[in-house]
Amino acid sequence: MSLKKSGAAVKKNERILCRIIDANYNRSKEALRVLEDLIRFSNGAVRLSTGLKRARHHLTTALLSLPVSYRQIVACRDTQSDSGKKSLIRDKKKVSLADLLAANLQRSQEALRVLEECSKVINAPAARKFQKLRFDLYELEKNCLAKF
Repeated sequence: MSLKKSGAAVKKNERILCRIIDANYNRSKEALRVLEDLIRFSNGAVRLSTGLKRARHHLTTALLSLPVSYRQIVACRDTQSDSGKKSLIRDKKKVSLADLLAANLQRSQEALRVLEECSKVINAPAARKFQKLRFDLYELEKNCLAKF
């Protein structure tokens, strides 16, 4: 990975970027898995389920195209000091499966946008992969919401 600063600032910026990429990769991939299972087990829409599975695999391919290895990204992970890990679920109301579907579609799209923006700093072609994946997910969202 190559950032345009020198010394300790580069190392700190690289760690920050890796942590952001790690968190958002995990967020998007987990949301896609929830979506895939919701569609797969609810109405058997094989085409949609396959599309979501393909999106999940393309996400991993896009991540692996970054100029930093997955091992390096994971090595920067610091769950012990992550201030976001203590986030509470504020909404105590009972959610429906449709709510779950919509929330996970949005979660994955937002995480893909973060991955796209952060990738611009280190690898423009990877940023375009995340952007394409995000737009593909917008189309899958339309189809998922129509079927669910």
